[in-house]
Amino acid sequence: MNTKKIISAFLGLFLLLNGCVDLDYVPSTQLSGGTFWQTETHAKQAAVGMYAAMKASWCFGLEFTFDMCTDLADGSSPLADISRGTSFASNSGAVQNHWQYLYELVHRSNTVIRNVAGMPINQTTIDQVTGEAKFLRALAYFRMLNCWGGVPYYDETCVINKEFATVTNPRSSAEEIRQHVIDDLTEAIAKLPVSWDNSNYGRATKGAAYALRGKVYLFNKEWSKAIADFEEIVYNKSSNYGYVLHPDYEDLFRIYNGRRSNEMIFSIQSIDGNVAGQALDIVSYFGNKSTLRLIASNVIVPSTTLVDKYENLDGSQFNWDDVFPGFNVGNSQFRRRLLSVAIDQGSTVITSTLDCDTTKVLDVYRKRDPRLCWNVITPYSHYLGTDAGSNPRDKQFVFADPTQGGAPMEALAFIRNSEGWNSYFWRKWIPTGNLDGYWGEYNRTPYEFPLIRLGDVLLMLAEAYNENGEIDKAVAEVNKIRARVGMPGLNSGAAWLTVNGKDEMTQRIRNERAYELAGEGQRYWDIRRWGLLKSTVKNATDIFGDLMYERTYQSRHEIWPIPLVEMERNRNLDQDPNWE
Repeated sequence: MNTKKIISAFLGLFLLLNGCVDLDYVPSTQLSGGTFWQTETHAKQAAVGMYAAMKASWCFGLEFTFDMCTDLADGSSPLADISRGTSFASNSGAVQNHWQYLYELVHRSNTVIRNVAGMPINQTTIDQVTGEAKFLRALAYFRMLNCWGGVPYYDETCVINKEFATVTNPRSSAEEIRQHVIDDLTEAIAKLPVSWDNSNYGRATKGAAYALRGKVYLFNKEWSKAIADFEEIVYNKSSNYGYVLHPDYEDLFRIYNGRRSNEMIFSIQSIDGNVAGQALDIVSYFGNKSTLRLIASNVIVPSTTLVDKYENLDGSQFNWDDVFPGFNVGNSQFRRRLLSVAIDQGSTVITSTLDCDTTKVLDVYRKRDPRLCWNVITPYSHYLGTDAGSNPRDKQFVFADPTQGGAPMEALAFIRNSEGWNSYFWRKWIPTGNLDGYWGEYNRTPYEFPLIRLGDVLLMLAEAYNENGEIDKAVAEVNKIRARVGMPGLNSGAAWLTVNGKDEMTQRIRNERAYELAGEGQRYWDIRRWGLLKSTVKNATDIFGDLMYERTYQSRHEIWPIPLVEMERNRNLDQDPNWE
């Protein structure tokens, strides 16, 4: 065993992860009781250091990208090996990075738990910081449980800069990891406050711990326990948590510059979209070539499957053939004729609509569930991007017939897909213009990103109710989500809104989660726990039906392989049998 490799794997990240807190720059040799763990300020620095690890890209900072591993999005980076199944193996960079950064969060949390306990400070502070550490450790292990099943477990007794051998544990069972997660969250619930003051907004709360524990129970099909935890915060059983649905769905994903929403239960904070800011990098993956200075390259786009899922405004199922007879079976040439226009060589104006009724095409999308056009830039709609000088400039998404004129150029009037795909574009998470100067760096998107929000919890509660045989209660929770965006409620009159039994309600809930949570990264974990990964792995096709790229599925993709480099570092690790 090469102990230097072990230390570089964990301590290197501990010292070098991007962060805005002093703890990131305190040498490990100085993190001792005599020099650091002494004051309330030190305790807070240690806590913020954990959050810095949590928001790192390969920990939870790229959560939104997991949609590209599902039927809701297509993409070329950063999870292409997992998404396409072609090179998904134990040497996958994505698999290795996620493992390493999750364990970094574990070890930061362990360091805090171990050292805060003996600090000469107020016991309330000790309890709260310990609760935060237990919550974040649970968050990390729950993700590892969903990726790999059983993994090596390390608690606060593991001191990696002193006891090298303690990072060579064999894999614990999935059941053991789940119980550790439940135990940590139970303790976090007891220690965390219901809320923090404004200066500490974003730190884990009692409600967040209840929500995450409910999710753990839900994933393990412990319906009654999940219901109890979700009801606690939805119906304020023992405390006034104050969570409510944000009144404006579209605005919820544009929270920045000190604004707050009571829908957020636990979220990643982004501060300032300029050079000095601390913000997630969303636009690099979800943006289009017209999003701030032509740099972003829309490597992840909404899928045709997602767009076609959204219902009509009256709640009935959408069907292309109802608008353009023969569309569903029509070939690419037929669809192009219906949807394409001609633009000038300078890419400034539409010169002819050809055979395309652009108003009719716009209505295909705007006469649907409003979340469709709030989440997706659809053909012939507009988007406020920027020109080459980063000044706000109106852009339009068109399909240009290359035989009839010019091609879209993002520096001018139209949006271009850098991959050459005839695909949709994300509107969700994408800033408009330059936010009046607040936003100036494309890789710093200044919006608050939810890891847990009330909309998600209501749908999980509905799922637990339905599985527990309480269908009417499930309908009530789903209808709260639908009412927020102006969609008709289930069982509210029209025949197509009637829910006939548990199985139909199951599908309704699954569809609603797709409509509501698109672009938030939840779908991957949903389809795997529902046993739908195989059935949802399809080749990626564009709006015209042309192949973008191929996807493959193998049964072993249901669980991730242990990274090869970790097995070399820890000879006590056993590979999952499907990956041997």
